[in-house]
Amino acid sequence: MSALLVVGHGTKDATGVAEFAALVDRVRTAQVGHDVEGGFLELAPPPIQDAVARLVALGHGSIDVVPLVLVAAGHSKGDIPAALAREELRHPGLSFRYGRPLGPHPLLLADLADRLGAVVTPELWPQTAVVLVGRGATDPDANAEVAKTARLLLEGRGIATVETAFISLARPSVPEGLDRAKRLGHSRIVVLPYFLFAGVLPDRIVAQTATWAAEHPEVEVLSAGLIGPSARLAELVGERWREIGGGDLRMNCDTCAYRVALPGFEDKLGAPQTPHDHPDDPAHPHGHGHSH
Repeated sequence: MSALLVVGHGTKDATGVAEFAALVDRVRTAQVGHDVEGGFLELAPPPIQDAVARLVALGHGSIDVVPLVLVAAGHSKGDIPAALAREELRHPGLSFRYGRPLGPHPLLLADLADRLGAVVTPELWPQTAVVLVGRGATDPDANAEVAKTARLLLEGRGIATVETAFISLARPSVPEGLDRAKRLGHSRIVVLPYFLFAGVLPDRIVAQTATWAAEHPEVEVLSAGLIGPSARLAELVGERWREIGGGDLRMNCDTCAYRVALPGFEDKLGAPQTPHDHPDDPAHPHGHGHSH
């Protein structure tokens, strides 16, 4: 019997917490004969510390970890590994094997296409612009992954265009992405969030979209839903877990700001990774300059 720990970032939004729990339950149901737990990096219970303790109590000395993040940025590159290193100190002899982020992946693209299809039927896609909105990061590699996802979503689906925008820490912003789509001559625009679950930032996307739409009544603006705890997402978590067991992680670090001196981000090169979670206070108000 193997052990899997699914790590989410965490959110103050009760719906987002419930969606994460539903996803973990789906993964657990699919992985018959194995122990599966979920834990948050911060902001909500259960913290990573408690999830690890449950698996250790079941007798596991090695735990596989899949980070439930769409792109490789600070949380997956530094915060989660640092938190796991602390758990190894807390439980002498315990070891972890760490998987790669979820995206981009055909299963995610299929879910994104479904969310788009729920607001605009596919026969209208050739006359529809999409603004794919990512979280945004200070890591240029992570932002580039969102742009790659936008291009992959565009390919072969007949969508007029898929533009990229970000809700925090990077540009173009949501209003800027909408402005660009309008300047390209599109009168129907769908804002498609590249987010897994409900939270502060997805709500902000909806609010900014509504504000822009009210200022541009000549444009039809629609908001698509989140990926959510879908069957495809649970399948993808299982695939990332199988990669760990097979030693086939295929992580691309060629453009990682922590390994390569990228223009404007030279200070990140070789920077130490330190824990960012709050296991002793999962409902910590999070005074680090960003919200979720």
